[in-house]
Amino acid sequence: MSYKLPDLSYEYDALEPYIDEQTMRTHHDKHHAAYVSNLNNAVAGTELEDVDVTRLLTKLYAVPKNIRGAVRNNGGGHANHSLFWETMSPDGGGEPTGALSDAIKQTYGEFSSFQDSFSKASMSRFGSGWAWLAVKFGGTLVVYTTPNQDSPYSFTGDIPLLGLDLWEHAYYLKYHNLRAQYIENWWHVVDWDVISSRYAEASTRAQSWSGDKD
Repeated sequence: MSYKLPDLSYEYDALEPYIDEQTMRTHHDKHHAAYVSNLNNAVAGTELEDVDVTRLLTKLYAVPKNIRGAVRNNGGGHANHSLFWETMSPDGGGEPTGALSDAIKQTYGEFSSFQDSFSKASMSRFGSGWAWLAVKFGGTLVVYTTPNQDSPYSFTGDIPLLGLDLWEHAYYLKYHNLRAQYIENWWHVVDWDVISSRYAEASTRAQSWSGDKD
């Protein structure tokens, strides 16, 4: 088995005017593709070729030291971007409903307070990285950021629901240095239906997760 670049479920220009076609083509076809290629090269000829990327990142401590850095960076890049594409849609925006809405309100109060917390966290990340909405062990929601291509799976054991790419390649062609404007407009393409489905699965898993590092 080799890791593969996932197809987008929408056209490159489908997220305009919020994310432009040129950025999507370069981001998906060049940047994400490079992470996939580099990850395949790193694990070629090892037993890790057949390991799901999520499990690979969760068990990063067990990856041989000579390729651990490459797996951390490129496996994280592959997993993070795969989630990023999946949780955006030309029909996105608005607010979540149902259990996810209830969980956000329980943790953050109004949805607008959650958005504010997420956006502030995104702005606070110095340099490149990601902002996350994740489910912790026990089912609690949490917002935080990670540097570079680090994944919540690797260092906290949390289950990411939503991730925002804060690398300049995600927004510079359209927004230049205006990260705040990129973040504000990105909310219009967030697919809460997909994220709600992820939450339903993740919250069940988090309730029963042992956290063992076996």
